[in-house]
Amino acid sequence: MEYIRVGKIVNTHGIKGDVKVLPLTDDVNRFEKLKSVYIEDDKSCVQIERVWYSKGFVMLKLKGYDNINDVLKYKDKYIVIKEKDAIKLSEDSYFIHQIIGLKVFCSDEKELGEIVDVLQPGSNDVYVVRGKDIINNTEKEYLIPAIKDVIKYISIEDKKMIIEPIEGLIE
Repeated sequence: MEYIRVGKIVNTHGIKGDVKVLPLTDDVNRFEKLKSVYIEDDKSCVQIERVWYSKGFVMLKLKGYDNINDVLKYKDKYIVIKEKDAIKLSEDSYFIHQIIGLKVFCSDEKELGEIVDVLQPGSNDVYVVRGKDIINNTEKEYLIPAIKDVIKYISIEDKKMIIEPIEGLIE
């Protein structure tokens, strides 16, 4: 079964077993719809008793964890959900875990490399593609903006992306 990261427990909150979560989702309100989540390392299932927000963080009260010492072990751990419980995305939208690992090709069919990371600096995502420099065949990373002018085709099933590089993008 596949799991998707939706948050990272960055700290405890107070002494009654609450945790402070850095959300890894565009829709932070999605935590209110979750009844339970899993802790990534051991896939232990924990029930959510209460959700609230503070300064860009999601605060969770985990059911049955009533002391700070009960939740300290979860600090710096990722909160994951089963892929089947993920929100439904609109057409031409993808989860980051679906994008990482895609092979990237230019429209002239030259292979550029593989997506190894997705940066989220602001207005649009940026795909980090690691591959060979087309000119001198050395290892190189390319930063590809996730915009319609550049991304022409994505097939999750074929693990393939085709781009139309704009001037200066892959030089």
